[in-house]
Amino acid sequence: MNHPLHLCSVLLLCFSIAFSWAGGALAQSQDSAVESSVWVSVAARAQTATQSTRISSAALEGLRSELVGYRSEFLEAQNVNAARIATTANQIASLGAAPTDGDSESADATAWRLSLNEKLGRLRAPVIEAEEAYLQADGLIREIDSIIRNRQTDALLEFGPTPLNPTLWSGALAGLSTGLDRIRKEIRAAWASPTGKQQFQGQLPVTLLLIIVAAVLLLRSKQWVEFIAGFVVTNTRRGKGVWRFALSLGQLLLPLAGLTALREAAFSSGLLGIGGTTLVNTLIPIGMSIFAARWLAGVLFPKPALAGAEQPRFLSHTTEERTKLRALITALGVVYAVRLFVLTLLDVSSASATVAAVWGFPFLVVAALLFFRLCQALRPGPSEDDELVHGVRLITTVSRVGMLIAVLAPVLGAIGYMSAANALLYPAIISIGLIGLLVVLQRLAGDLYSLVTGADDGQSDALIPILIGFVLTLTSLPIFALVWGVRIADLTEIWARFREGFAIGESRISPTDFLTFAVIFAVGYMITRLVQGTLKSSVLPKTRMDIGGQNAIVSGLGYVGIFLAAVIAISAAGLDLSNLAIVAGALSVGIGFGLQNIVSNFVSGIILLIERPISEGDWIEVGGQMGYVRDISVRSTRIETFDRTDVIVPNSDLVSGTVTNYTRGNLVGRVRVPVGVAYGTDTKRVETILLEIATAHPMVLTTPPARAFFISFGADSLDFEIRAILRDVNFVAAVRSDMNHEINRRFAEEGIEIPFAQRDLWLRNPEALTTPDAGGSA
Repeated sequence: MNHPLHLCSVLLLCFSIAFSWAGGALAQSQDSAVESSVWVSVAARAQTATQSTRISSAALEGLRSELVGYRSEFLEAQNVNAARIATTANQIASLGAAPTDGDSESADATAWRLSLNEKLGRLRAPVIEAEEAYLQADGLIREIDSIIRNRQTDALLEFGPTPLNPTLWSGALAGLSTGLDRIRKEIRAAWASPTGKQQFQGQLPVTLLLIIVAAVLLLRSKQWVEFIAGFVVTNTRRGKGVWRFALSLGQLLLPLAGLTALREAAFSSGLLGIGGTTLVNTLIPIGMSIFAARWLAGVLFPKPALAGAEQPRFLSHTTEERTKLRALITALGVVYAVRLFVLTLLDVSSASATVAAVWGFPFLVVAALLFFRLCQALRPGPSEDDELVHGVRLITTVSRVGMLIAVLAPVLGAIGYMSAANALLYPAIISIGLIGLLVVLQRLAGDLYSLVTGADDGQSDALIPILIGFVLTLTSLPIFALVWGVRIADLTEIWARFREGFAIGESRISPTDFLTFAVIFAVGYMITRLVQGTLKSSVLPKTRMDIGGQNAIVSGLGYVGIFLAAVIAISAAGLDLSNLAIVAGALSVGIGFGLQNIVSNFVSGIILLIERPISEGDWIEVGGQMGYVRDISVRSTRIETFDRTDVIVPNSDLVSGTVTNYTRGNLVGRVRVPVGVAYGTDTKRVETILLEIATAHPMVLTTPPARAFFISFGADSLDFEIRAILRDVNFVAAVRSDMNHEINRRFAEEGIEIPFAQRDLWLRNPEALTTPDAGGSA
């Protein structure tokens, strides 16, 4: 009878084995990338290169880029068969733990377990090999980075002859003249050849036209841009800062066009050789150093004559100081451009490093002097505006550091550490320029915000411009790193590490996972808020449910929606939090002690929303505080007292403490009005009058009827009290006031006296108060 079942088991086992072999074959095909001969060759070359001292840094960089590509492939290969590995592992887990010595299981189960384990091993094989290859590639990359960094450090700290040695000056002059002579000889040789002269004569009209265009653009572009900017800004009501910035870019673009025309004119002449071509190719960097410095100085410290131009608030400099700052920044640009021109000539002449150091030292000294004076002039005066203290403090700190660098760099250069001096001074100058550019872009963000929103110009203190400035600052960090000598490979390595994420157990969490989680959670959160708003404004008001119930449903839906959004986002991002269970369990103990009050209030808030002992709008009294419930949140409840002050009560106090709710279920409540009359008054008459007053008030219910009671014989009066049930207890103070007015009127008409407290003073020994005789003793 068991043969059919046994046959089915055998067939199922055969199919599973066949499927396992197929999965293993697929895994082996995917594994071929790890075991490819190309990778083995690249890894061998990299190991040989790291052991060699003669290979150049450029060759190491090229080899490193190959290794980075393979490392990325190996990282992706670690996810091969991830779904099948998870399925197979779950199948093995469903069989339970493997039998021990005293236990046994059926032959079919044992065979199935062995088959699944073999399949899991074959599926994990390419993953393990990819992990090993990844570690090998990563180790080789680290070795290459270490070698290149050591070489950079050695070059930076290289000690050479001092440029102040007069014996080196003649060689430096000869090196510069050699470069000029080479370019001159190349031009003469081209002119002497028939083809060169013919090409020059044929291209002469084009060359002259390009030179004229270049001269006009280079000499007149600034005046044109300032005139157009002044006209546009004067005749514009909104967005003056945006238009002024956009037009000021003409001071960069037009000279760039002029430099391009000048370079093309030189090329069209046909007289340039290798040296001349090298020099002409640096025309644009040389010219843009000057024009960029002039543009930045103009937008940071504008002339007072420019319409609507103003400098940043924390750069509170006078007109004379602005003029000085513009001149210093422009002079730095000129010095940098001339230095680049001289270094290009030395490169044409293939001058030695010593010659380059001798020529570079004068430029270093001049640039350091200008930079020192610039940092001195940048330091703003003390500000009493709290909003500007941070900016003033930052500029002051940067200026002091810049002054220190300006003093240290020439000293290092004079000693012989020209590489270190150059690496210290010029990046500092460029960094100051980048900071100034960030200030300009921050102000532009404020002007754009004002233009879009219609606010006043220069709203840089608004939240959105500040956030834009923060993003710009973060974006500029890689640029600052490159300026200070960080390799592009180092930045890409940081980005690669960031993209890889971090591993927890067998799970790897990457920024992509976090981004997926954030997007899906944000979508779920917005959908939850949309549904809450629809229920609160359109659906629930049409039901018979009271306000408290409606608020409870809306709040509960919000909690459930946020929870579901978080769960769905975690699942969609593929975050396996099971490995965090142990850590979370350990942390939960400490967190439980530290946040027990918050958790207690949160749970109490849920209880308040479910049981609804109080609702928004109820008149309650708790902990000696009386008022209306205005809001029930997750942690606390806000009560508005009759003095129009808000009292925040923790939800746990409302659940565990005693709460008096005057309007729970309905608004009916009782008013009590005490009154006293003089002794000797007809008590029955007083009781009748009080009952008539209570019954006549429109807020008093007829059922149950109002009552008037003779309470007690007081020390000074006969005490009575009106007790009546009101339609709306919220008007208890007004009803009590109305009844007191009516009692006073009726008692006056009836001649009934309302007594006040009287006390008779009896002196036991009045003779003690008499004045003694003149002759008696005191």
